Amino acid sequence: MAFAPDLTETLARARADLRMGVPVVLAGAEAAVLVMAVETLGPARLTAIRALGEVDLVLTGRRAETLKARAYDGDVARVMLPETADLAWVRGIADPADDLAHPMKGPLRTRREGDAALHRLALTLCKSARLLPAALVAGLPDPQGFAAASGLITLDPAAAADLLSAEPHLQRVVSAQVPLRAAERARLHVFRPGDGSEEHYAIEIGRPDRAAPVLARLHSACFTGDLLGSLKCDCGPQLNAALAQMGQEGQGVLLYLNQEGRGIGLANKMRAYALQDQGFDTVEANHRLGFEDDERDFRLGAQILREMGFGTVRLLTNNPAKIAMMEKCGVRVGERVPLKVGETPQNARYLAVKAEKSGHLF
Repeated sequence: MAFAPDLTETLARARADLRMGVPVVLAGAEAAVLVMAVETLGPARLTAIRALGEVDLVLTGRRAETLKARAYDGDVARVMLPETADLAWVRGIADPADDLAHPMKGPLRTRREGDAALHRLALTLCKSARLLPAALVAGLPDPQGFAAASGLITLDPAAAADLLSAEPHLQRVVSAQVPLRAAERARLHVFRPGDGSEEHYAIEIGRPDRAAPVLARLHSACFTGDLLGSLKCDCGPQLNAALAQMGQEGQGVLLYLNQEGRGIGLANKMRAYALQDQGFDTVEANHRLGFEDDERDFRLGAQILREMGFGTVRLLTNNPAKIAMMEKCGVRVGERVPLKVGETPQNARYLAVKAEKSGHLF
C-alpha cells in the first residue's frame, strides 16, 4: 500500500514511541524481543513485561563497568532482572545520579549465553532517541501476533541496524540572507535529514570560491554555551570567534550541527553536568551514564560541505577527530586553523580533560 510507512518512517515512529514510554518490537528471522526504554518506563508496563517471562536489563559496557557487572558481550551487558526488582531499582541501575549515595547495587547477574545482537540494537535505539542507554528486553514467541494485538511498531533488526549506522541523507530545505553582527553578507542554509531527526544549518559568509580552500568550522550545538553564556565550556566563545574570523576574511562557512552534548542530547548532557558536580570529569561522567567519550557523527558536516560544493577546507578546530573524518569522507583539510578562546577558571579542568583524554590540540 502506497500509504504504508517505509523503514525510515517506521524507525522515526519507534524513536518517538520509546520517548513516550511505549515499547517497540524487534522481530528477526531467528528471534524477536519486546524493548522498553528504562528512562520512560512506568510501573504498569514494568509489570506487563515481567509477565512475558525472563527479562534482561540491558546496559552498555561503559555503564556495566561502573556497576562492576560482567559484560560478557563486550559493549553490552544483559543483567538478569531479579524477581524483587521494582521500578526504583531498575532506574537506579540505569541512572548514575545516586551512585555515590547508594553505591551497593549488586551483585548483578549478567547473561552469558545467547546472541546479544537484538539487545545491542535496543541500546542503539535508545541512544538515537536521546534517552539513557538502558532498556528492558524480553523474548517474544509470537512477535507478529503480539504486535498486531498490541498495535506496537515492529522493526526488522537487520534493516534497522543498517539504517541506524548509515550516514543520514540530508536535503537542503531553504537558503536565505541573514545579516549578522560578524558579517552582513551572510546566508543561512537549512538541511533536513530524511530520518526525522534534528535539522542542521550552514552559515555561509560572503561568496567563497568553491575551487579554493574555504575557512570552515564544524560547530556542535551547545544550548548552555551558545545561548546562555555558560562558563563551563568554551563553545560560545568558539562560535563567536569563528564567525568573527570569517567576517574579517570576508568569507567562510560555519556548520551548526544539532549534536548537543557531544551527541547525547541536552537532558543527558545535564545528567553529565550533575555528575561533574559530584567530582567526575567530562569523560568519566559520560562513561557512568553509559555513553562513549564522544557520540557525534561528523559525517554530517562532510556531507553538507560536499553538497555546498566545497572540496577543500581550512578547518577551524582543535579536534583531530574532525580532521580525520573530513578526510575519510572526501573533504580535504588543507590546513588546521587553531581556535583557542574562551578559557575561564570554571572550564579549565574541562579543557584539560579534552586535551588529556580526547586528544584535543591547544
